Amino acid sequence: MPWLVLVISAVFEAIWATALGYSENFTRLLPTIVFLITVTISMLGLGWAAKHIPIGTAYAVWTGIGAALTVGIAVVTGQEALTAWKAVFLGGIIVAVIGLKLVPSKPAQSGQPGQPGQSGQSGQSGQSAAAQPGARSETGSS
Repeated sequence: MPWLVLVISAVFEAIWATALGYSENFTRLLPTIVFLITVTISMLGLGWAAKHIPIGTAYAVWTGIGAALTVGIAVVTGQEALTAWKAVFLGGIIVAVIGLKLVPSKPAQSGQPGQPGQSGQSGQSGQSAAAQPGARSETGSS
């Protein structure tokens, strides 16, 4: 379900991006209303999907699909020409989006002693405050 919501949100992204262009700097009422409604739906969908899909992957998929569809709409409406190179690069975006869906989204666990978050660090028992989930280190890098 999160992937479906993400894809639908990306479709709404293409609609709001197109409406933004037609709004002529928000001086035309109907495209401005379409923009406001669809940008809201698109952002809400992205936000919900990002609760279930890592944000980096969700955002990349959302922008990739949205960008490709926006160009597609511009080509179909005659506002933009489709060149061979543009088609190649749009194909690259689509392949990248499919690839992001196919790769695992969870990082592999190393399980090696001495790695952050593992017990077995010299002089410490258990996890340090910096290794605990949600904690931030107060030390700077040297």
